[in-house]
Amino acid sequence: MSPRLSPRPTTGPAARRSAPRARIGPDDLRRTFEAVPARTSAEGEPFADSWWGRAWVDALESLSMDEARLARGRAYADDGQVAAITVTPGRVVAYVHGSRARPYRAELRLRTFADPGWEALLDAVAERPGHLSALLAKEMPHSLARTAEEAGVRLLPAADDLDPSCTCPDHGRPCKHVAALCFQTALLLDSDPFVLLLMRGRGERELLDVLARRNAEHSARERPAAPAMPSVAADEAFAARFLPPLPAPRPVPPHPGQPPSYPDLPGARDPLGLDALATDAVARAHALLTTGRDPLAGLTAWQDAVRLAAARPTAGLTATTRALYRELAYATGRTTTDLARAVAAWRQGEAEGLAALETPWDPPAGPFDRARPALAAAGFPRFTPWRNHLTHPAGSLQLRFGQDMRWYGYESDPGADDWWPRAAPDPDPVSALGALLAGDSVPETAGDDDPHYVR
Repeated sequence: MSPRLSPRPTTGPAARRSAPRARIGPDDLRRTFEAVPARTSAEGEPFADSWWGRAWVDALESLSMDEARLARGRAYADDGQVAAITVTPGRVVAYVHGSRARPYRAELRLRTFADPGWEALLDAVAERPGHLSALLAKEMPHSLARTAEEAGVRLLPAADDLDPSCTCPDHGRPCKHVAALCFQTALLLDSDPFVLLLMRGRGERELLDVLARRNAEHSARERPAAPAMPSVAADEAFAARFLPPLPAPRPVPPHPGQPPSYPDLPGARDPLGLDALATDAVARAHALLTTGRDPLAGLTAWQDAVRLAAARPTAGLTATTRALYRELAYATGRTTTDLARAVAAWRQGEAEGLAALETPWDPPAGPFDRARPALAAAGFPRFTPWRNHLTHPAGSLQLRFGQDMRWYGYESDPGADDWWPRAAPDPDPVSALGALLAGDSVPETAGDDDPHYVR
């Protein structure tokens, strides 16, 4: 075997590469990835990082016994000669630039799963919540591949699953152009295993919706029945002439309860939307019961939209959460970036944090006037005041004095004037700035890795 193609490491994958940007078709069954630029590949370095990406390369190497063609195909991939790659069910297509001026159309076909195979696979995955969590994290554990095999389908292709073709005159199977396409496809699989599932016949949005519904149905079936409420026979209740005093009120539960799972039935409401509404109503009722105060009283439509978005979980941004951000932004006349910034402020200090973001004010004499000398005494440079803001001379850090008498930390690229909430608020400006410099962060916004990224 050529030293360029082996050996494969047996331990965990190296640092994952970022995925090329992709255009997704309206039916979620067509994804076109931008061409990957040229890359440097060291001798003996595996082309793919993940174990499933390397399994894809192994299938390619098993398909061809011509090491020279494979080495030439890898060189084409390393040199960035593979144009945009289009993935649809059962097909991977791209134009590959070879030694001639006109590129060749390389295509790789592989078997898709029939409906019974998909049903068996989805049922098996839904019974194991860890598999769904791994897919949301763009991972594919070995146990998921074993689960698929137990369900009668094989996620990762073998050599007999691959059917290459190319418009070049080379009759090799595969030719170097298809080999280059296969190597670049391994990089796509590295960053997103949903690409493999699309090749097998189904898109990411459909799979996530189906798995979420089946997981909810499975949880509902496994939930134990509630114990019977205490009761009194009717003849005993009406026999007594004098009723005993009412029992003491039941203690307030320490935390809000969880709503039941809502199966996705034909013609019914969206179960995830119902779950969000029920969870919010339970939390509001619990707060009213324990504090006697309605947490939503006095909120504007924009503040309530920010509160709803901030309550969404942040691990693994789903299509449902993206849609919620778009709908809330449209309903309030804002952009999704405005909403993401406001969510960060709400998580920093709820309504007071949002006010610190959006409402400059003129604080009275007192704590605000004492902040600059305190910062100077702590060895920090002279901050520039404007209303309730104190800005670092480099233009990268800012403290905002809230009407709750706390200091809120903000950060921006130097000179960009694009301020984002960072770190928890503090009544002491020196402590607030120290937390900001230490990199303490508010809870994550519901973006991928960056609060600016909400589409």
